Formats: sequence, C-alpha cells, structure tokens
Amino acid sequence: MTDASERRSPNAEDAVAVVARGLSKSFGKTRAVSDLSFDARSGEVTGLLGPNGAGKTTTIKMLTTLLPIESGNASIVGIDVARRPDAVRRVIGLAGQSAAVDEKLTARENLELFGRLYKIPRAERMKRVDYLIERFELGDFADRVAETYSGGQRRRLDVVASLIAAPPVLFLDEPTTGLDPHTRTELWSEIRELADRGTAVVLTTQYLEEADRLSDSIVIIDEGVMKASGTSADLKRDLEREVLEIHVADRKDLTGAAASIAGVGAESSADPEGTRLQVPLTGGARQSLAVLRGLDADGIAIADFQLRKPTLDDVFLAMTSRGGRR
Repeated sequence: MTDASERRSPNAEDAVAVVARGLSKSFGKTRAVSDLSFDARSGEVTGLLGPNGAGKTTTIKMLTTLLPIESGNASIVGIDVARRPDAVRRVIGLAGQSAAVDEKLTARENLELFGRLYKIPRAERMKRVDYLIERFELGDFADRVAETYSGGQRRRLDVVASLIAAPPVLFLDEPTTGLDPHTRTELWSEIRELADRGTAVVLTTQYLEEADRLSDSIVIIDEGVMKASGTSADLKRDLEREVLEIHVADRKDLTGAAASIAGVGAESSADPEGTRLQVPLTGGARQSLAVLRGLDADGIAIADFQLRKPTLDDVFLAMTSRGGRR
C-alpha cells in the first residue's frame, strides 16, 4: 500500500464535505475541545491524530450530532449540523469506538436492521445488503450470530453497517483499536477504497502508522487544541529537524549517554526497553558530529548510529504532550 502523499494528484476531487470552524466543548470545568477548525474533502481520508484524551472522540460526536456544539459551527455537505441535525444524520455514516451491532443477530440481519432504520425500501435494502456482504467479504460469517464473531469480524461488521445508506461522509472513531495486525491491514485497504470511490472519510486514530499510510491530510490534536495540520509529508518537512539515532553498546550507559548529549546542548529521549536514544537536531551533520564526539570523550561505547529525516512519530512527539483529556 502506498502512503497518502503518493496517491494525491492535481485532478483529485476537491469538494469540501466537512467544515468545522471554531468548535469548542467543555464538560464542567474541563475544556475538551477548544476553537478547533478543519476541513475534510470528498475522496480523501482526513486523519484526526492525537493521544488518548486529546478531544478526538468529542469532536466526532459534535460533528455527528451526538453532542451539542457549545460554540463554533460545522456543516456536512453544506448542511448545518446544529440547525438541521436530522438532515445531517441522513448523509453520514458512523462507526464509533463501541460496536453498534446486535450480537443476537447475524451480520445479514444487522445490516437489514440498519437499512430499515434509514427507511431504505425493502427491495433496495436487500440488494444493498447483498452487495455489502460480497464487497467486504462477510460471506463466511454473514449468517452466524454476531456473538460468535472474532474481534476483527465484529469490527468489520460495525464499519460496514455504517455504510448501509451509502453516505457521502463516513466518520470512523479509532476503527482498528484492538485488532490484530492482519485484520487491521485489511480494514485499512477497505477504508482507502471507500475514499478512492469518493467518500469523505474522517478517521480518528492514535496509531501513527495508520495516520501516515491512510490519511491524505492530518490534523494533530492535543488537549483539545489543534497543534498542526497538513499532509504527512508537509508535517515532517515543517518540523525542520533531523534525528540522530544512537544505539549504545551497553544499556547501563543510557543515563550517562543522555547526560553527555545534554552537555553539548542537545536533548534526547531513550527507549526504556532497549539501548536506543533519539536526538532531535536542528544543526544537521555538524551538531550530530558534536554529539558523537562528546559521547566518545565521555567513554560511552556506541554500537551503531544513523542520521535520518523526521518521521510522523517525531512530529507527534514534538507537537503533543502524550496525555490530556478524553
């Protein structure tokens, strides 16, 4: 699978499907979302990336009418979320963190139930159910009750159920949490294909690889505030730093190595389970050389090192506190 930056082209569909301006929401004295603004376009995946408690789920709930917007405004395909919530619900699909499927029903019955809730005529509904079962390869378990499904099968059904009305906008709130790597990769492919067919997908995630590979644009949120936005490539480039990765020969030297690096005016973060330190550098090769010379002078044995371009992980660590509120 190629990353999102390689898929974009000047001829890509640019219709804005989701507009959020100045969204804010508080719970008591806790500010969950503060003055958040972003757009999501048809035919693209927009990733809302942030640590646990960043405000991602609160944002999704406001956009999907599950929570009232405290201040600011939003629209879905031109429909005002606050003024016309019923109309908004007819043009969106939502797969939240908690499965919405009835575990006493089969996949087929669950899909038919969702179709009835959307008031889809019976003949059209049955055709749509058959199509989704085939399209998303649910056939092996479509006629078994959902309580017998694996976590991956249940999550896949939950996502497919949100598509029963073929909505132009799909909201997915951490859709791959708890899935095994194989099932997660399969679901990535399905989400990507939905966007390629013209759906505007708004995806919340705390998985950096997921955001990097799926998202055409990324909005980084922490403690309810937008910290950065743009394509993955833009965010990495805008960080304006390289990273020196150093593997010390002996794990007991990690503390001494960090002190040595600080002694030449640089910061570092250590892998507590291994022997690696990461040193963000704004001075490029010259600063890298100073760090390595300092380690050598302090008698710290180095097993390996490399100077690399920043990754989305580096952007995430630079922009967030890795904590916050739900």
